[in-house]
Amino acid sequence: MMRGHVASGWLLGFALAASALLSTFGAHASPPMNPGEAIFRDGIAGDGSAVEATHHEQLAMRGAAAACANCHRRSGLGAKEGNTTIPPIAAQYLFRPGAQSADELMVPFIDGMRTARQPYREATLARAIREGIDSEGRPLGYLMPQFALSDADMHALIDYLKTLDRRRAPGVTDTVLHFATIITPDADPVKRRGMLDVLQHYFADKNAAPLGATPALRSSRKMMFMVNRRWELHVWELHGAADTWREQLQHYLAQQPVFAVISGLGGRNWAPVHDFCEREEVPCLFPNVEVPVESEHDFYSMYFSRGVLLEAQLIAQRIREPARPVRSVLQVYRAGDSGEAAAQLLATTLRRQGIAVDNRALSANAGVAAALRNASHADAVVLWLRPPDLAALGEAPHPSTAVYVSGIMGGLDRAPLPASWRANARLAYPVDLPQGRRVRVDYAFGWFAIRHIPVVDERVQADTYLACGLLAETLSHMVDAFVRDYLVERIDDMLEHRILTGYYPRLTLAPGQRFASKGGYIVRYAEPDRLRVVADSDWIVP
Repeated sequence: MMRGHVASGWLLGFALAASALLSTFGAHASPPMNPGEAIFRDGIAGDGSAVEATHHEQLAMRGAAAACANCHRRSGLGAKEGNTTIPPIAAQYLFRPGAQSADELMVPFIDGMRTARQPYREATLARAIREGIDSEGRPLGYLMPQFALSDADMHALIDYLKTLDRRRAPGVTDTVLHFATIITPDADPVKRRGMLDVLQHYFADKNAAPLGATPALRSSRKMMFMVNRRWELHVWELHGAADTWREQLQHYLAQQPVFAVISGLGGRNWAPVHDFCEREEVPCLFPNVEVPVESEHDFYSMYFSRGVLLEAQLIAQRIREPARPVRSVLQVYRAGDSGEAAAQLLATTLRRQGIAVDNRALSANAGVAAALRNASHADAVVLWLRPPDLAALGEAPHPSTAVYVSGIMGGLDRAPLPASWRANARLAYPVDLPQGRRVRVDYAFGWFAIRHIPVVDERVQADTYLACGLLAETLSHMVDAFVRDYLVERIDDMLEHRILTGYYPRLTLAPGQRFASKGGYIVRYAEPDRLRVVADSDWIVP
């Protein structure tokens, strides 16, 4: 509930826009557990009808747009955007006795919490929700709508707000914050070594910092958790078939609960890990995966980009350009590798446009040259291949038609495409150009050099460092409010203000979005005999 002096047009716009985001923000991996949760998250009353809210005695919101979570967020801990503050409505903030300052109020500090207000009772809270009158008989902020809820629905909603009063988050003790990183069996061992080097050094640095060294930690009440809690990293290595990973992860989590999963490394299949994190409600922050999971119903998993799936969209958009008419496409990929999912997405997209697609899946021992026989019949060739296969293209005649190459799979600027292929080749490039990202990654590489961390995979290690930095910055703003949902929400809010964004020109996450970088380039080689790439398109957001 809001007081007028902190309300602005942003809040109303946010609430109205929420109707378009219901399926992504209000929905989640599991169906609502009770009517109160359905009202709070989805705007659905106990009888299945849409909740209605009025503003200035006129119907303003209905159903999705009327869900409490749209403004007060899934955690119930509110939000802050510029000068606009939406206060927490978890029960511990509504029913606790008032205090003259946050230091006297024995609940975790939250921006926007009302410390001096008289506590609500269930009757006055129901009045606030229905009539817009606060616990002291004063009007709430003018943007706060009034909700038409039956007595049964009101009791259910208030009971649900009480469940948001979590005393101790999993993975948090008086002295330690526990985090995990997850590595699948088919993860690249070189990337694994590089990622773990960064994680372990970052955690060591964090724990070695002098107590109170960060200026923001000088308030004994607001920030003391950061002073005396160290970070502990648990490496969860998975083994065997993917259908056994869930059981392995459940064992790890039972053995040592964690507050969140940070970074991580996957191979061809990350879906079981993604599904586990959603089911167990564990934030999974920016894993290094080429084929992330796309789902409109998930909340806890965040990715820097769509990986090869984004590359497929970039290539599809380029192929469909009227200036370059294409009637048929040949795709080559290794069966079971990340390129298979991208090839399937691209084929589906192009076939809808009436473009014929010939997919050629290579077995483990098959050579690339054989798959490219008769490639000249196609108007475009798309290669979802790793560096060894790209290097082997020198044995095959280069086609005279356009060639598109996966930048992520091929190694970006270091893709070993033979010189004879480069004139017609274009790379899907879902990161910033080398000259654009240089300043943003130099700090990370300098940090690696000081700590003698070998750079074995620049993008994976830079992304891992960026994920750690985002976690540290977010926790410093969360103060001692250790709630997993709140961690996700705070990253949503803070990400767009981040200056050092590594390989990506910009990172943003709105409610319901799980991919922070939305676009990419199509690039070409500046000269056929060199590897320098330049943009062959504007920044494309499919």
